[in-house]
Amino acid sequence: MPSDLDTDTAQARAMFRSFDGMEGVPEVAAAAPRRRTPAETFRAVYPGGVVALTIGTAATWLSQHYGAPVMLFSLLIGMAFHFLHEEGRCVAGIEFSSKAILRLGVALLGVRVTAEQIFGLGPAPILMVVGGVISTVALGLFLAPRLGRSRSFGVLSGGAVAICGASAALAIASVLPRSRDSERETILTVVTVTALSTVAMIVYPVLAHRLGLTDSQAGVFLGGTIHDVAQVVGAGLSFSPAAGDVATYVKLLRVAMLAPVVFGISIIAARGGGGSGRIPMPPMFLIGFAVLVTLNSLGFIPKPVGALARDVSSWCLVTAIAALGMKTSFRDVAAVGWRPVAMMVAETVWIGLFVLTAVLLSR
Repeated sequence: MPSDLDTDTAQARAMFRSFDGMEGVPEVAAAAPRRRTPAETFRAVYPGGVVALTIGTAATWLSQHYGAPVMLFSLLIGMAFHFLHEEGRCVAGIEFSSKAILRLGVALLGVRVTAEQIFGLGPAPILMVVGGVISTVALGLFLAPRLGRSRSFGVLSGGAVAICGASAALAIASVLPRSRDSERETILTVVTVTALSTVAMIVYPVLAHRLGLTDSQAGVFLGGTIHDVAQVVGAGLSFSPAAGDVATYVKLLRVAMLAPVVFGISIIAARGGGGSGRIPMPPMFLIGFAVLVTLNSLGFIPKPVGALARDVSSWCLVTAIAALGMKTSFRDVAAVGWRPVAMMVAETVWIGLFVLTAVLLSR
């Protein structure tokens, strides 16, 4: 099984090799890799983790002294150190920071949110999320044959843009019918959606300010449009803490759509005689977030504990954003050609316009 120390590209390749192994291909019939001990894991993640934490610390200092959003500083400085993610000792720690530390930070955000705040948003965000996911996947299916791509790629790219970026791409790829281009299309989607999400994290908060959106409206817009969880949190917090809370809630609604979407795709693929893999369980950080929101709403979290959890969450997220910056490669996006990139840009623009229209009409 791939771990939090593997790159998304390596996870995609390992996933497709495991499919071959289930069909009896000798190359992958070997025993499962040995689990790392805690000491081995620490030695593997230490170099990259320290770099990400150092960038986060520098970004925090710059933010305090110059008044700009700490998440934006962390992302931009991280992007300047992308070469550390290309190879070497830092790769495992960068991956660990962008996944495991990110999930911990998002889960701990639950201590900032109460059920009263969530219910105060009403049913509109839920309807908006469902409509955005369905329409974006449908757009991918519509555009794919017109841009010379397979319909599977349309579902894959649309689902990644609509739900939660690279994680959604890997989950959807596991149940789609396989072809000789499946692995390449999955890797292409992972690379492109990560880069587009990075651009959105920088541009969308500025757009929200220009449009004069309130904290709640900005949170709904950012949470409903940006692809990856970390960039949503970063963009929301760069707008305001209140917008960050709303953006996190709306984004986790989109993440919760992953299971039903993948389940539906698997049924359709099975009826067509293709598809493989298992339906993913709900992400643990989503469950952790919901548990903490419940405990906080019932008053079971003491104020000192809540304050500590918020501080830990902030440091986790700043570190994760730095790691995601180091993972961003616009050079890789440029290498895949214009058609798939244009398709995913169109899907990104669509869900952005869909959500923004819903937000503006709700004023």
